[in-house]
Amino acid sequence: MDLILATRNQGKIRELERMFRDLDFEVRVLGLNAFPEVGSLSEPGRTFWENALHKASTVCRLTGLPALADDSGLEVDALNGAPGVFSARYSKEGASDQENNEKLLQDLAGTPSQQRTARFRCQLVACLPGGETLSAEGVWEGWIGFEPKGDNGFGYDPLFVDKETGLTAAQMPARDKNARSHRAEALKRFVRAWPEFVRKLQNR
Repeated sequence: MDLILATRNQGKIRELERMFRDLDFEVRVLGLNAFPEVGSLSEPGRTFWENALHKASTVCRLTGLPALADDSGLEVDALNGAPGVFSARYSKEGASDQENNEKLLQDLAGTPSQQRTARFRCQLVACLPGGETLSAEGVWEGWIGFEPKGDNGFGYDPLFVDKETGLTAAQMPARDKNARSHRAEALKRFVRAWPEFVRKLQNR
């Protein structure tokens, strides 16, 4: 079976293929580079699920093949879940990572450590040509530090402190971060659910 992953990142495509192979389930994962007619994908939703569904359904409709898309971001409890779906453009449209991090620190100024709890959330949604959908979610719990630490990663990684290790995501080696991340958890749940999901559809 072919499955389109709504990305042009070859590393993410190989990662998903490898996870399917580990389950002894053969899936050929294709990226958007093979489908130039798709173009850029918008994120008009108010939730991660709505954005992932919109992207997956758009790719599925344009290609006629099963498609998988994700949306993810940071949720800070003291900010009522912000920046949420606006994580990439928290300070302004086209904002840099540094600008978003600076705004986050400003918005949390004076907030004590025990009230700076936060999580990264990743939502995956797959759409099939027949209209069926399968979703999976991953969450990485932590809190927001008072200053950036670490040189690895991107986005809010220098401020996001892992709940268990006490390290920021930017201080963790890539292997450790990828093993603990919200995206890794969502992918594992999706890959485990996909074979049974497909079998049920085939047995209808």
